[in-house]
Amino acid sequence: MTNFDSTHQNARAAVIVPWDVSNRQISNRNSQSRLEEAIGLASSIRLEILHTEIINLRSYRSATLIGQGHIEQLRDSIQSNEIEIAIFDTRLSPIQQRNLEKALACKVIDRTALILDIFGERAQTKEGTLQVELAHLQYQRSRLVRSWTHLERQRGGFGFMGGPGETQIEADRRLIDERIIRLKKDLEQVRRTRGLHRKSRQKVPFPIVALIGYTNAGKSTLFNKLTGADVHAQDQLFATLDPTMRKLQLPSGKTIILSDTVGFISDLPTELIAAFRATLEETAEADIILHVRDISHPETIEQRQDVFSVLDTMVKDQILEADWRKNTIEVLNKIDLTDINTIVDKPSDYIGISALTGENLPALIQMIDDRLATFMEKVNYTISIKDGAALSWLYNHSEILERNDDEENITLYVRLSPVNKARFEQIYPYE
Repeated sequence: MTNFDSTHQNARAAVIVPWDVSNRQISNRNSQSRLEEAIGLASSIRLEILHTEIINLRSYRSATLIGQGHIEQLRDSIQSNEIEIAIFDTRLSPIQQRNLEKALACKVIDRTALILDIFGERAQTKEGTLQVELAHLQYQRSRLVRSWTHLERQRGGFGFMGGPGETQIEADRRLIDERIIRLKKDLEQVRRTRGLHRKSRQKVPFPIVALIGYTNAGKSTLFNKLTGADVHAQDQLFATLDPTMRKLQLPSGKTIILSDTVGFISDLPTELIAAFRATLEETAEADIILHVRDISHPETIEQRQDVFSVLDTMVKDQILEADWRKNTIEVLNKIDLTDINTIVDKPSDYIGISALTGENLPALIQMIDDRLATFMEKVNYTISIKDGAALSWLYNHSEILERNDDEENITLYVRLSPVNKARFEQIYPYE
């Protein structure tokens, strides 16, 4: 269920950014940048944008959010451009949405509804699709009060039910609640299956390196460049939604799993933070987090804060370890578009790259390799020359630093993860 569907693609649209100029404006962002981001969101589902506007607000109107003067000016532009959809880049209450639709004589949606529709169009996996539908239903349930003209009618009872029957709004809410319950059960089953897949990875555990970052920072381009994959990557917000994983071999010979995840965004709807737990869980499982930033963007620092605030929320929810920052490398992308030396607030642990041109990617791969090496333990094992299985296991799961052979034994000096060390010594009790 969506707030507006694919029939509205190529529809004539207006994008309005209500900008709080009072002290309640907690963001350091620029209103023009916010407008550009909103236009990018609307364009990503192929709306034809014919009017854009920033409305400076010193106070909020509980009924319509914006004042009557702004409404009249906006209505004139909507009528003259024959606009079908007005997108307000903020969260509207159901009453505000209903009143604005009446006043502007066109469909009105808010930022949450727009992002939900983008996610609905892009989700590909079974879990992603279920999560998006759940988020849509939870959002719609709170808005049944204003949804359709038939909601005040009543359905009469029959048989043993008797009485006046239930109102249409009650029936709709009941149907939505039933669907939400079914979706949650389906999601738990999908998550259990994914949990089994994760456990199978842990049995032969390759280190996981997760790419995270603000949407459009270049994560998918970097993922494709490093792995030779063909994950959808273009200059478009939320081009990738579902977690994608590929193997990558490092210079030391170690194999890692690289995971590409959904992009973050400011004011991400709470429904979607909860819904896309799959992406967050993959990040929580990562040995190393690569935080990809577009340093050519004027608000790269604010975007970093958006990402980190979501990760800190994961710590509070006990999804992510509190010391996640020590395992994070900040990847400052798009150095082909700007001088990295102009970044005032550079993090202590960073590397500058260009995912597009490939500049500095070998150094990034080596940085990952070196970082993983700090987690490893160095151990000597003396193995019978006849025990090919143990020898093969070590070659597949550790880094061989030194090897010495004699007539009966092979002595190996290896570097491997604590998990693999414990597993090897349980299966093959060598010292």
